[in-house]
Amino acid sequence: MLYMHNQTGFPIADPDKDPLAGALPPHLEIENAYRSMIISASGWRKVFAPSENEEDASEHLSRPDAFLIAIATEAFWRERQPKAVAVGMDTRPTGPAIADIVCRILLAHQVEVKHLFIAAAPEIMAYSAYHQEDHFFYISASHNPIGHNGFKFGCQGGVADSIEATKVIATFRTLLTDGDSAQLVKKLSASVKSGTYLDMLRQCDQFKADALVAYERLVLDTATGSEDEVVFGDLVASLRHDIEKHPIGIVAELNGSARSLSIDRPFLEGLEVKTRFVSAKPRQIVHAIVPEGANLEMCRKELEMAHAEDPAFVLGYVPDNDGDRGNIVYYDERTKSTRILGAQELFALVAQIELSLSRKDGITQAIVVNGPTSLMIDHIAAKLQVKVFRAEVGEANVVKLAQQIRSQGFTVRLLGEGSNGGNITHPSKVRDPLNTLVSLVKLLSSPTRFSVITGADVAKSAIPTIAKALDALPKRTITGGFSTEATMRITSTDHGLLKAAYERHFVQDFAKRSDELAEKFGIYGWREEQTEGTTMLVGLGPAYRTAPMRGGLKIVFSNQRGIDTDFIWMRGSGTEPVFRIMADAMGDDQGRHDYLLAWQRSLVERADAEIALVYCPNDI
Repeated sequence: MLYMHNQTGFPIADPDKDPLAGALPPHLEIENAYRSMIISASGWRKVFAPSENEEDASEHLSRPDAFLIAIATEAFWRERQPKAVAVGMDTRPTGPAIADIVCRILLAHQVEVKHLFIAAAPEIMAYSAYHQEDHFFYISASHNPIGHNGFKFGCQGGVADSIEATKVIATFRTLLTDGDSAQLVKKLSASVKSGTYLDMLRQCDQFKADALVAYERLVLDTATGSEDEVVFGDLVASLRHDIEKHPIGIVAELNGSARSLSIDRPFLEGLEVKTRFVSAKPRQIVHAIVPEGANLEMCRKELEMAHAEDPAFVLGYVPDNDGDRGNIVYYDERTKSTRILGAQELFALVAQIELSLSRKDGITQAIVVNGPTSLMIDHIAAKLQVKVFRAEVGEANVVKLAQQIRSQGFTVRLLGEGSNGGNITHPSKVRDPLNTLVSLVKLLSSPTRFSVITGADVAKSAIPTIAKALDALPKRTITGGFSTEATMRITSTDHGLLKAAYERHFVQDFAKRSDELAEKFGIYGWREEQTEGTTMLVGLGPAYRTAPMRGGLKIVFSNQRGIDTDFIWMRGSGTEPVFRIMADAMGDDQGRHDYLLAWQRSLVERADAEIALVYCPNDI
């Protein structure tokens, strides 16, 4: 009997039908299925659609992929030994089929499975934070196309860090080399009684309701920096009062994401924010998933129409499919048009808001970001006497470093990956567009707060706007994190060799270009920063890297006074088969940015070509 989800009518699972029943797939086919999987601390991902077309919206899995998921779940159980696991997913079509296998393997090990079905990533993590003993297993491929899927896991509200994830990965790979693993997971799946599975499915609605309550509480906790319900009430009352005087409307273009079944509408309307929801039904995916560039156009146009009808509508947001990112569009009163707010500018603006409002005598503030986060953050932090710490790309790395910094006596209110969009506001351990929106509502609903945040006098702050707030930020020209110019395809698989060749070319180039750089851009010096996990080391060469040397590498340029002005950065993606590059240039000089980015691309291309020439496959 196929069990259906009450709210959506989507099938969840058939407790009488074992997805692993039948003949075992050949071991070689499982190994081949594994080869196309990208595994990192940020998540395990591949195209699960049987056609292997990343745009295929099929709900089905191939036999090898089904067993691959079962073996991965077995590795998760062996290494983590959880007593209870919350299982959830975004709205990708293959989610239920993957969850069916995950739940069966966990139930076979007598794990208490709490199936939330479709839930936003911050929601399931809030649930695991509220239930401290619970782990979570979240099925998603974040911003990747619809045919992709994957999973991430963790506990206490945060994704497993690289050390924890590496242990599960090692166990998974060991199981894959064992020809008996497929038979093992098949027996485990077959051992689950239909009645046991059905009992779990019948509790889905209650688990989901509990998750929504835990999530709303965490959002309020994050907004106030307090766990006191009296403080929650005071904040809500204060914002309602301010919004009554300065009305705010927000367009939510959810693109059929997991946020369509989350707390967005009741939470925002509970603050007396006017709302307009678009493509807000689960799986109503109307454009590409990553909330960048052209994929924000629908929201921008919807905001334009909403503002024409009611000038209170000044913000819009678009999440990715799991709902932990949410990029912003806004109304610009100067140009009388709606605009897309870049990920780096948004992160910097939220940093300006939260760091300004959380300043207190007697505390030492810090902010934790990833390597490619713009130098805007450094300039904002310097003005507010906040120390900046950097980790490698990867949400788990930033969260773990923030925990380490707090143990040293720093107050870390805000952290995140400016390059990837979205912010993490303590005590949350994941990006969340609701946290971002609350920060922007604080900015726009009170002239007094706006003045404190931007440094503008009260008279100029009488009508707070995003455009005015952006004027207060340092001017930078930054490569879009998901733009075509930010990605490269390379042939080198040994990133240690690639970086060594890159460094040789850079040192030679800088010597040749030194006069030009000084004359055109006022660049006189440089240093190299290398990030791995929670560590950032300053120095040139392999002594500042550890195997497999896949962390970020950044060249920071400085002026004649030794002040940082620009940087170029590179790193191989942990979740996609691409190499990422970017430039962060001082001011609004597009030519300066383009010069640095073209130089960076040339350096990587020449280094890659050198490795391909010297270390051809037959010689390795």
